[in-house]
Parts: sequence; structure tokens; C-alpha cells
Amino acid sequence: MNDALRAREKYAYTGGLLGQNILYNFMAMYIMFFFTDLLGISPAIATIIVVVASLWDAVNDPLMGMIADKTRTRWGKFRPYLIFGPIVLAATTILCFINFNLSSTAMIVLVAGCYILWGMAYTLCDIPIWAISSVVSKYSNEKNKMVMLGKIGGTVGTALATVGSIMVINAFGGERLSSAFTITAVIIASIAALMMMTTGLTLRERILPDKVVIPMRKNFQTITKNKPLMWLMVALLIVNLVNGIRQSAQMYFVVYVWGDSSQLTNVGISLIVGMILGMALSPKLMEKFDKRKLFIATCLFGSIFSAIPFFVGGENILFGLIFLGLSFAFTGITSIVTVSMLIDAIDYSEYKLGFRGEGLVFSTNTFLTKLSSTVAKGILGIGLILMNYTEGQTVTATTTAGFSAMMYLVPAIAFLITMIPLYFYKITEEERQQIKSGLLEKYEHVELERSI
Repeated sequence: MNDALRAREKYAYTGGLLGQNILYNFMAMYIMFFFTDLLGISPAIATIIVVVASLWDAVNDPLMGMIADKTRTRWGKFRPYLIFGPIVLAATTILCFINFNLSSTAMIVLVAGCYILWGMAYTLCDIPIWAISSVVSKYSNEKNKMVMLGKIGGTVGTALATVGSIMVINAFGGERLSSAFTITAVIIASIAALMMMTTGLTLRERILPDKVVIPMRKNFQTITKNKPLMWLMVALLIVNLVNGIRQSAQMYFVVYVWGDSSQLTNVGISLIVGMILGMALSPKLMEKFDKRKLFIATCLFGSIFSAIPFFVGGENILFGLIFLGLSFAFTGITSIVTVSMLIDAIDYSEYKLGFRGEGLVFSTNTFLTKLSSTVAKGILGIGLILMNYTEGQTVTATTTAGFSAMMYLVPAIAFLITMIPLYFYKITEEERQQIKSGLLEKYEHVELERSI
């Protein structure tokens, strides 16, 4: 049987990440706004709901990763979750954007429950869709190509959510009508679920798991005895704040700083142009430069281009969009480099410890992403409280400065701090080549044994 990746697998994986990110970014962009401005929940209560639910969701990620690592079915380790999980995810997404017109207390309890269920359903799909990229091929170059395609799909999905969702919302009544969000959620959740299920039905898992299931305590050594991975994860926790803050604050930003919610479309255009440019350049840059040094340089330039509009001309829409696009380009580079470095760290674990633990690694990665998102929402919530924000309030110098800081200055600071843990991440190019050769020899030996 031909073990080469098929074109339809690449299309399906790109599409799956595209659908997943449309859904995720729709939730990230609008859930706080829906809670505060459509359901009338106070910013303090809304912040508590989102932060507590997100923390609970993040805690579930490593558990889901270990469950996935123990999964043995005729479909594989990860595919079953992608075939059936999206149905649950679509249903919980829709529930989060329904105004049930209940009393204040009942409404708070209900939306908190729906949001917690959504996070758990998202975990059910998110970890397998990323972890499967590490087992679709025995060859590192093919795995890296799949990662890049997934990231491109994810970026396009993020941009489509930013550009298209506000158009759909406006088509059904605008951002002040709760039913407009409900209809948009139904459309987006249905499309996303179909695309993710197609991924599960199409992909093959070519690196087969060991017949002996690794005990959970030993599986944790994938992280605890892998110093490069531990430092990389600290960096990921911080750098994820760059987009996390922007996703949470951009609706408020375009309304209260630029004065026009339809500018979300242009923010989406700047995102897709910048991110795809950065990701397109990434493979060539990784061929010429050490990944760690490339990551550090990218963070430095990303910080500069993020900070400039806060101090000069950020209220000018065209100027702001240009610099957002430039900073998104550097974010695009980090998104490809980090996942490639994660795969290197998984291979490092298998080479040094004898087992991969990709489910745990990618679940920890999603844990860090969600923890960053939780911190980002917490920063937004604290900002709303400090600004004494109320639904539909008039624009003031305080709101303008506050939302500008969240869009420009906080991401710039996050970029800078990310450089610190990267200093300690060390897998040399010589080690990478040694690991690559050793693992390929191992896979060929295992395949020969199974064929006898």
C-alpha cells in the first residue's frame, strides 16, 4: 500500500482546520460582547463566567490527551473523535448564542453551563485534529507540510470569521439583535462540523501506536523529561496572548475607537494577508535559519510593529490596518515555526524515551492556548471594569486609550516576553538530523516485523 500522503488528505486537513478556526474565532470574538451587550450580564459576572469556564476547559486538555493516547480502535487513535465530536461541538456552539429571556440569575447559570459544555466539546475535537498531524506520515518533511497546510487553513478560517461573521450578523439585523447572533452561530457551527468530520473520514494514521499502552505516569515523562519541550511551552503560553487579546478586544475596539463595527471586515483582511504572507515565507526561512533564532527575531519585529500604532496614528484606520497586517505577518511565522518545533520535540521524546506521547503534547499545547485565551479574556474583563464600561456607553478618552492598548500595546509586550524562555530551548540542527535518521530506521524495522 502506498504510504505517501494523498492530495485529498491534504485538502481535507486544511479544510478541517479552516472550519474549526471559523467556529473558534466566532466564539472568541463575540462571546463576551454577546454576554454583556445582548444578554445584559455585567462585565464582572461575564468575566468570571468566561475565565472560570476557560480554566476548567484548559484543565481537561491533558486528560483528553492521555485518553487519546490510550485509544485503540480500528479507525485509529484520533480519527474517531473527529468523526463524531464535531456534532456535539456544533450543538453547544448554538446554545451559547441563544437568548432564552430568563431572569438574571437563571440566565447566568444557563450561559455558564452552556459555555462550559462548549469548551469540553471543543477539547474533544481540538486535540485530535492537531495530534493527528504527527502520525499521518513517517517522514518529517510531510508532517511539516501538513502542519503548514493546517495553519494556513486555520488562518483563512480566522480571517473568514473576522470578515464574514459580521456580514452575516448585519444581514440578519445587526450586532444589537440577539437573534442575528443565533442564526450566524447555526450557519457557522453547521459548516465547521461538516468540514471537521470530513477530515476524520479522509485522513489515515500511518505511524501506528505501540500495542502496549503507556501508563499515564510514564506518559507524563514526555514533558517532564523533555527540557526543550518545557521551555517551548512556556514561550507558547506567552506568544498566544498576542492574538488572544486581539480576538477578545477587537469588537470593542472597532466600535469604540474606530467607531464602525463593519471595520471588523478590514481587520480580517489585514489578518489574512499578513498571516498568509508570514506562513508562506516560513518554510524558506526555516531552511535558512535556525528555528529558535528565527522565532526570537520574529518576536522582536512583531513587537515593534505592534507597538508603533499605539504611540503614533493608531486611531487612523488605514494606518492601524497596515501595522496590524505587518504584525500579523510575524504572528504567521511564529504559528508555523512553533508547531514545527513541537513536532521536533515529540520526535526528541520518542528518540530519547522510546515513546511519543503526541496526544499529551498536543493536548498540553491546546491547554496553553486556552490558558492564554483565559488570561486574555481576564485582561479584557479587568480593563472593562477599570474603564467603568457599561453597555452602549459613549466614547471617552479612557475607552479609546484602553481598547487601543489591548489591540496594540499588550500584544507588543507579549511578543517581547516570549523571547525569554526561547533562550533556553535547545535542539541543534545536528541533533534534529540524528533523531530523524534514528526514527526512520526504527519505523522501517517495526514495519518489517509486522509484515512477517
